[in-house]
Amino acid sequence: MGKLFGTDGIRGVANETLDTKLAYRVGQAAAISLKNEKAEKPFVVIGKDTRISSDMLEAALIAGLTACGCDVVRLGVAPTPAVAYLTVQLHADAGIVISASHNPYEHNGIKMFSAEGFKLSDELEGNIESLILQEGDLPVCTHEKLGIVRDADGELELYLDHLASTVGELKPLKVLFDCANGASSRTARALFSRFPIRADYINDKPNGVNINDRCGSTYMEMLSEKVREGGYDLGLAFDGDADRCLAVDENGCEVDGDKIMAICADTLTQQGKLQGNGFVATVMSNIGLHKYCKENDLRLLCAAVGDRNVLELMQKEGMCLGGEQSGHIIFLEHMTTGDGELSALQFLSIVSQSGKKVSELAGRIVRYPQVLKNVRVSTNEEKKAIMASDDLKQAVQQAEQALAGNGRVLIRPSGTEPLVRVMVEAGTIGAAEEQTEHLLKAVENIQKTL
Repeated sequence: MGKLFGTDGIRGVANETLDTKLAYRVGQAAAISLKNEKAEKPFVVIGKDTRISSDMLEAALIAGLTACGCDVVRLGVAPTPAVAYLTVQLHADAGIVISASHNPYEHNGIKMFSAEGFKLSDELEGNIESLILQEGDLPVCTHEKLGIVRDADGELELYLDHLASTVGELKPLKVLFDCANGASSRTARALFSRFPIRADYINDKPNGVNINDRCGSTYMEMLSEKVREGGYDLGLAFDGDADRCLAVDENGCEVDGDKIMAICADTLTQQGKLQGNGFVATVMSNIGLHKYCKENDLRLLCAAVGDRNVLELMQKEGMCLGGEQSGHIIFLEHMTTGDGELSALQFLSIVSQSGKKVSELAGRIVRYPQVLKNVRVSTNEEKKAIMASDDLKQAVQQAEQALAGNGRVLIRPSGTEPLVRVMVEAGTIGAAEEQTEHLLKAVENIQKTL
């Protein structure tokens, strides 16, 4: 991980740590790096989410790209996976997304995809970062070598056509979609109206500052309540850039990414399509998922948190399914990155074909009580010092001894925010909360000594 690029691109608060000067410089550096990779003029596909700062950052990025001789196709508001998919379909040299995913509206970010639709290689990312950070102005083009910009004209339909082609007919389930006032507000109706489901939508009216605001996959309470009240078969929630999807059953109970993957893995096994006889999750996945997979002869591998890490392990092990408890799920047969609307379609297809209620499908995977709390830090150096502390290691050992094998402890630094995350799973919620509090105090005591 570099000074600017984290696990999911460059992130920051708009006009504080991520401003137009930096975005312009990123655009320049990307254009120069892409030109070094090929002789002819490169071109890039750009999409954004609905944050109030996305227009500003998009304009600065495009200015930097075109100033250094790179053409741009502007998609406007579009899901992150749509940018990845269309980068490949349009034979672009890279794709760029302006989004901070599930974070509050004041945050934003810049992440890039390669010509193959995957996250940039460490080498290319390093080249771009070194150009951004070097002293002095970067060289610009003049005359006919300047880049040009065109707005997309129907390209987003190619993406929706592809998603729709991944499933067969669906039964007329009654479904409530939560669009998080984000990118899926533009695409969800156009996609799901192609199927005979009875669909309703909430939080699909973005105003620039309501993205992820007590809605979407990071706040499931509203969806749960409305599914129960409205007699829906299930609810599906996306996040701000629509690369995540979580569900609730007919009773309003949450079905997280762990359970969605397990249900999908069962179906793929029955169809003879589960490559590698299992799937990739992360270290955040619940111990209940591990036990379910063991009982059902499914191979479960765990990567470090982050879709890049999940994808790398999937490719290494030849697996077609992987993802995170948070709902970021990769169906590698259909998409090179996590896609919330694709996940929703795959899950709807399974529910439709099974003839079972979602609660019945999800109930087979027992979720151990889990407590996750965050400790805010001031700097990355403080984060590193906490993680390296012997006192923290001793506190973790004590918590694991107290759980006596019926649970687990995970403490990790966030890759996108100034946080240290403390997670405990146990046989009871009381035991999980008790050990979490001990660990939080340990982290806070370490902070005081730094």
